Amino acid sequence: MRTIAHVTHEAVQKIGGIGAVLEGLLTSKAYRDQNYRSILIGPYFAGQGGPDHRLGASGEVLYSSMDGITKHPASEALDSVRRHFHVGIIYGHRTFSNPHNGARVSPEVLLIDISHIDTNKINNFKWQLWDAYGIDSSQYEDSWEYEQYVRLAQPALAILRALDAAGPDNECVIFSHEFMGMPTALAGQLDPSGFFRTVFYAHEVSCMRRIVEQHAGHDVTFYNVLSAAMQNGHYVDDVFGSQDRYFRHALVKASAQCNKIFAVGDYVAKELRFIGPDFAEADIDITYNGIPSESITLKEKGVSQSHLKDYAEVLLGDRPDYVFTHVTRCVTSKGLWRNIRVLEHLEPAFRKQGKSAVLFVLSTEVPSRDPNDIRAMERWWRWPVAHREGDPDLSGGEALFYQGVQEFNARSRQIKIVYVNQFGWERALCGNRMPANMQFADIRRGSDVEFGQSIYEPFGIAQLESLTFGGICVISEVCGCAGFVDRVTGGQQVPNVIIGDYCNLGSVDMTEKELLAIDREKRDSLERQVAGTIAKRLLEVLPRDDASTESLLVSGYALAQQMSWEVVAKENVLPGVEAICRRWPRVHVA
Repeated sequence: MRTIAHVTHEAVQKIGGIGAVLEGLLTSKAYRDQNYRSILIGPYFAGQGGPDHRLGASGEVLYSSMDGITKHPASEALDSVRRHFHVGIIYGHRTFSNPHNGARVSPEVLLIDISHIDTNKINNFKWQLWDAYGIDSSQYEDSWEYEQYVRLAQPALAILRALDAAGPDNECVIFSHEFMGMPTALAGQLDPSGFFRTVFYAHEVSCMRRIVEQHAGHDVTFYNVLSAAMQNGHYVDDVFGSQDRYFRHALVKASAQCNKIFAVGDYVAKELRFIGPDFAEADIDITYNGIPSESITLKEKGVSQSHLKDYAEVLLGDRPDYVFTHVTRCVTSKGLWRNIRVLEHLEPAFRKQGKSAVLFVLSTEVPSRDPNDIRAMERWWRWPVAHREGDPDLSGGEALFYQGVQEFNARSRQIKIVYVNQFGWERALCGNRMPANMQFADIRRGSDVEFGQSIYEPFGIAQLESLTFGGICVISEVCGCAGFVDRVTGGQQVPNVIIGDYCNLGSVDMTEKELLAIDREKRDSLERQVAGTIAKRLLEVLPRDDASTESLLVSGYALAQQMSWEVVAKENVLPGVEAICRRWPRVHVA
């Protein structure tokens, strides 16, 4: 028997990228065929619902110390763990449904309420982290985010044993999804039983994201500095100062001790090596994320496009020839302003051609707004064409982006940007002016171009979600998914993906000090040049008739098939698991 224990904050609810990874991986046929026992482990977050909903709408609770539910045969063993650590335990399963391949799986789910855990046991574990890995927990006492995942670790291992998911006859591989699972993985490394193997699933390198976002030169500075520094034998602390006060960095730094690291992109692997010399010998596999792979007809795409164009016509008064989209979180790393730079170059050409387009930007930095507020904003200031700063409309970061939208819309005749700062894509959530038959799938299926020119993007599943539906995906070279595209295309240019190399300084040879001095003005100048190149390429590949649209459908689906979760599971994840289990076979403890 073999158990894969996925430690994540998205054990119950799909919030972002890790949830998408779990859905894609667990529902892939290759993963399902292994008959692994899969357990999702995370902290219990207060407010996750009553007894019937603690594991989500599709979940079933089999044991809950909080609700007196003891349906599972291991209830007595779980009770023992609960008493030993003074924790609450919720255990059961939830169902994943893959909308693209129809697969359904129901992995086990374990939530641990660590709010009243035995502090003596936690303090002892923190001492072990210091003694074995040099992690000084006293530096992070003000961070509950750090504290809760440290508290999670030892009860998680004990519960895995209680569930017979780790033992002499059951090898348990702990997947630490990002920094959140690292304390559990480190506890597994320290466990004397020898039952646990560990994988750090690097969905990003947290301190590197922070550096990229905060430096005025963003990715232009950071990735050029990284290359120059590594050639000179320098690491991140040498160039950007000590990162040790950042608790996420301390945990990620310790991932060099895991049996294996899955890096979701080529740059993630480089960023890990940039942490320090401990990573020189770390076992790092480039393990790209998978993307949706689903075939649709020209007619089906046309239906979705009609819905999007209907909405644009209601909002703007004109029906556009093209629909562009960008679906993302409203954070600095997503580089939303780069969309505007490309459109600035594209719009004059559209004037000459008599073509028009709308760019729907679906992005917010706050939780979903009350639909009643959305309808009120529609009525009083014509949301989402017009916005107002402050609750219930624009938050601070959203207002900053909207300033650029306003300026562009004031100057542009042929292309307009509609900023929808409400997640979801249906009338119930987005207001009465949205077509009644609109679905979220329409924004993926009907898009001619999906933008995703991030300054920091470890992979970027969302950037390529429209690929299988014939969309043209515009991404930046630092996106991890760009490496996957290069792998499957052999580096050849294809019409379905346009990659903007914003970090290319040409033949200019700059020192680390000079690269660190790149300011916003210099970066803006480079971005405008690259945006012009992207716009030129878009004019070449945008579909002009049904035949060219269908050609993009065929070639996009063919690419997506080669980049699916089926491929990733079969060629990367599963061989990686088998490799570490062969290298470190389980130990039988008397």
